[in-house]
Amino acid sequence: MIPTRDRPLALTMGDPAGIGLDLALAVWGGRQALQTPPFLLIGDPAALAGRARLLGLDITIRETDCNGVASAFQDALPILPLACAAPVKPGQPDSANAGAIIGAIETAVRLTLRGEACALVTNPIAKSVLCEAGFKFPGHTEFLADLGERATGEPLLPVMMLAGPKLKAVPVTIHIPLKDVPAQLTSDLIYRTCVITARDLKSRFGLAAPRIAVAGLNPHAGESGALGLEDDAIIRPVVERLAAEGLAITGPLPADTMFHDRARATYDVAICMYHDQALIPAKALGFDDSVNVTLGLPFIRTSPDHGTAFSLAGKGTARADSLLAALRLARELADNVSRGDD
Repeated sequence: MIPTRDRPLALTMGDPAGIGLDLALAVWGGRQALQTPPFLLIGDPAALAGRARLLGLDITIRETDCNGVASAFQDALPILPLACAAPVKPGQPDSANAGAIIGAIETAVRLTLRGEACALVTNPIAKSVLCEAGFKFPGHTEFLADLGERATGEPLLPVMMLAGPKLKAVPVTIHIPLKDVPAQLTSDLIYRTCVITARDLKSRFGLAAPRIAVAGLNPHAGESGALGLEDDAIIRPVVERLAAEGLAITGPLPADTMFHDRARATYDVAICMYHDQALIPAKALGFDDSVNVTLGLPFIRTSPDHGTAFSLAGKGTARADSLLAALRLARELADNVSRGDD
């Protein structure tokens, strides 16, 4: 077993036709100035070398495993080889490479669960490309939960958090149409989401007593039933139950007044009822440096908060801020867990 302090991060290549390879090259190329945490890229060495040439980068790539990262990282970009089935063309995704994209995720999860890597960082994927090859999950988050369940035999509820320097926000419902949100929004789901969020804020983020603000579903949090019944019937009982159990929690609150500076100073995380209610303010307040964190998994997972950006692949214009933030946060969370285990 690699000593905890020497375990690298496992970084997936994402869709190789997108900007994931560009970003990996950028954060490794600036490793000294950026103080990039050591990582092992899982992906296609030929595709990585081709992208480096296209970007005019003179780098050394070294095929290795987790054990070799510590000695290799300062001189070479370490990669665990996993070949793509079809040639990689920047900006031109190919469903023939879905197997390699999925395989990189599966490999990274396996390395993290084994303790060879300290945490998992995922580069962006395009669900539409994977769906063409039979991928049955609505997104990364749900797939990672399935991998965790298969490894542990325990049912998991993955909780998506967007974590930025100004806001941490969690959507209770994630990748479903807006019209389906009220039917999917149950007291049990809200309760479990809040409990998992509070637990991981304590164990991974080091917050001894996290403060949680819960958004209402309807305008003005339902206006006492005048603008919808869900806030009083479904959300409020959960907040009252969790407060009685000792959690520092408030809500349901009108979402339109939750995200200004003074409001954010009163809580550590905002629990929101649907995807855009959480992600619009989170991205507005930290588009370049927010990180997607999946709570509720038996391993640490972070990701940049943007997509594959196929139109930018291979052009040298993609910003690596969010990937760097994802790597740094994953390392920080892993160190917090390690200290807690000592």
